[in-house]
Amino acid sequence: MYKEHPEEKMLACQYMGPKAMVVNSVPKPMITAPKDAIVKITHCTVCGSDLHMYAGDLDSAMKRGDIMGHEAIGLVDDVGPEEYSLCDRTNPSKEMEGMWGHRLSGIFGYTQLTGGYPGNQAEYCRVPNADLILVKAPKEGVSPEQLLALADVTTTAWHGNELAEVGKGHVVGVWGCGPVGLSIAKLALFRGAKKVYAVDPDPRRLEIAESFGCIGVNVREHPDVSDYILRQEPLGLDKGIEASGFRSAQSWIQTTMRAIGAEGDQSDTVSHVIKATRKGGNISLIGDFFFTTNQFPIGALMEKAITLRGGQLYAQKYHPYLLDITVKGEYDPSFVFTHKGEPYAFSLFALPFLYNFEDLLWGDTDSRPLDDFENIPEMYKLQFEHGMPGGLKAIMATPFGRSLGK
Repeated sequence: MYKEHPEEKMLACQYMGPKAMVVNSVPKPMITAPKDAIVKITHCTVCGSDLHMYAGDLDSAMKRGDIMGHEAIGLVDDVGPEEYSLCDRTNPSKEMEGMWGHRLSGIFGYTQLTGGYPGNQAEYCRVPNADLILVKAPKEGVSPEQLLALADVTTTAWHGNELAEVGKGHVVGVWGCGPVGLSIAKLALFRGAKKVYAVDPDPRRLEIAESFGCIGVNVREHPDVSDYILRQEPLGLDKGIEASGFRSAQSWIQTTMRAIGAEGDQSDTVSHVIKATRKGGNISLIGDFFFTTNQFPIGALMEKAITLRGGQLYAQKYHPYLLDITVKGEYDPSFVFTHKGEPYAFSLFALPFLYNFEDLLWGDTDSRPLDDFENIPEMYKLQFEHGMPGGLKAIMATPFGRSLGK
């Protein structure tokens, strides 16, 4: 998917099979199309949705050697000769069109179904249609951690709130307290929600939710979580948000059907969300679902007049506002990085995808604790096994990112 440099190499995290992520030396990308940009990555992270590939659930849609990743920041290293333009035909996958009737946009490092674009868990990344995809960071007032959190997690969380129409005085339930789910909960309170129930089996994540002012609900203690919430809120939730995804089966029926291939997606969490949401309420699906599911409560959805919406986020729509409230200090998205390895000196104020090096501003040296990019296979394992220190995500610096502190 990109023109390979004939001599220069880079490090990249490649998918080599289920639970087999490997950092290899691969050809560096070159300008492939006139509207491209080449970004030199400074920091990247593993998204919760990357774990679907790591687990092998999407192995049939992967190729050995695919470069992973779609959350990163960096500096523009090279640009194509033409002015950029918007293109909505970025995904050539006929398989997706056959499954869903339409093709979604291409996504970096996210299976052949979304175009097979090499990802940005690498030292360099080719970015097509760069004027749409790249976001220019301000020169001060925002850290690399905040920018990396804004790249995908925070925009996805805002999208979940937008789909559910969360606003002032609402009672909200969020199923799943990973980085996106916790960001949804925190942003729901930011938007004026009266109460937010945070549902998850991990006590560490529930403690984080409670530190924001949410009401933690441990699924292990309350397996019939919808009934429990309805005892607390007899009228039901105004807004319910599913941020857990297709692998979060709870019942033995759904677990068995997934194991034998009778369905691809579980419907346990969605069923609980529908049951706990009031008549005329709103539900958004922000956790990943790809295939089909059984025992979906379509009757309750219809008869309760619930509005259900889902979909991939519109990151470009939300970036300006979310970046603005971050720079102003009204919201800090960087809490999602709970594992940061050993500290080293880092001296950049802001960066993600600056258009040229002349825009780079050097600030006072700051000690920013980060992990090394070369450790990313271990980060996949830790995140998948819920063994990540602090319970959420790691931020990793490439060799170039680390060199900026020297």
